[in-house]
Amino acid sequence: MPYFRARTLDELRDQAAEQGAAIALDDELTPLFEPIRIGGRTAASRMAVHPMEGCDGNADGTPGELTRRRWRRFAEGGAALIWGEATAVVPEGRANPRQLLITPQTLPALRRLLAETRAARRAAFGSLDGFIVGLQLTHSGRWSHGGPVIAQHGQAIDAIRRCEARPVISDDDLQRLEERFVEAAVLAHEAGFDFVDVKQCHTYLINELLGARTRPGRYGGDYESRTRFIRNVFAGIRARLGENIVLATRLNAFDGVPYAGQRGVGAPAPHERPYLAAWGTDVYDPTQPDLSEPLRLVGDLRALGLQLLNVSMGSPYFNPHLGRPFERAPVDGYAPPEHPIAGVARHVALTGQIQRAYPDLPVIGTGYSWLRHFALHAGAANVRARAVSLVGLGRGALAYPDFARDALARGALDPNKACIGVSYCTALMRAKHNEHGQYATGCVPRDRLYAEALKQARVSEGWS
Repeated sequence: MPYFRARTLDELRDQAAEQGAAIALDDELTPLFEPIRIGGRTAASRMAVHPMEGCDGNADGTPGELTRRRWRRFAEGGAALIWGEATAVVPEGRANPRQLLITPQTLPALRRLLAETRAARRAAFGSLDGFIVGLQLTHSGRWSHGGPVIAQHGQAIDAIRRCEARPVISDDDLQRLEERFVEAAVLAHEAGFDFVDVKQCHTYLINELLGARTRPGRYGGDYESRTRFIRNVFAGIRARLGENIVLATRLNAFDGVPYAGQRGVGAPAPHERPYLAAWGTDVYDPTQPDLSEPLRLVGDLRALGLQLLNVSMGSPYFNPHLGRPFERAPVDGYAPPEHPIAGVARHVALTGQIQRAYPDLPVIGTGYSWLRHFALHAGAANVRARAVSLVGLGRGALAYPDFARDALARGALDPNKACIGVSYCTALMRAKHNEHGQYATGCVPRDRLYAEALKQARVSEGWS
């Protein structure tokens, strides 16, 4: 039986109550239509597109045809803020061979991508007023496709991708990477992006450093050492660019512990206790969050110039139910160990704690897509309650890029356009056996182009 069974807001309220999920739903979307100041800029509404990677760039790290198509569709779709996708700062930090890369050589192509995105927005709405576009800078760490770059070792996390024999990245190499992140931010500014995000979520390199309690040296152990990298990068960007670009980050509030159970219900994988390899996580019960350090870091980054925060959690590689509550398990994953609505409620609760601790900081909430065409009703309720500043859709935007346009025009979303959480986009991200070494990803149920790609992937990957 499907998890999602609500035809009306009241039915969704009843379903949330049955599951003990604290999710408020506003009857109207009007709280999302108000502008908001972000640094020295203004977003025309509270609706955003999350950094949704399409795995569709060229081999040299420049945007491909499908990259440009996706960004144009987001621009035409009406969201006030587009959080541009993960873009590696060094070639060896790419998560797949089609991930974007920012270097002096790729800068002209990224500049063209941004110009095309803004042109699409202007053509659709007549101006660029209230439209903000940023770029996410990343290093994929242990998930780098050319070979894992390890920040720390741990029993449970090493078991996901066999890395026990691989040495951790040196302190000197990390210091050089700090400089590369700063240089990449300068390039993003030169390209014309409104903001730059230093990515520290989803167990990629910087996120993994945050939890590296067992790592020796300058970047592991106590809180000050584990946060040294991100604080140095923020300070370096501000020193180079001053207030000329909005400084943002997408931050995991809660990493959690790896889960196992492929083709079965997920359960925590064997792990040591205390569990010392995760950020924002109770070391004695790593299935539960502990926000004491994430809250502290947000305050430290505010002092270094943080102006926009996007809150996420979990890892798409080993506990995807935390980050993106789903209806159907991904091809390489497990059935959800909880009702997806409980995962949505966790996002709402943790993001609300951070927003209330920093009420003057624009905070974007995550985890809404499973709510389908009622996602923005939950977002509106949270904005009204000052539990979040803006609401973003990720998978939901792949399925329904014009969600904000429909919300503004109709006051509601179309159930026949909304994401249904069946993880086919994830399946395409996991598919590698084609001439590019990576399939492009998008919404299979809502976009015929990706439906055909999934048919091909089923054959090439040998999926039943």
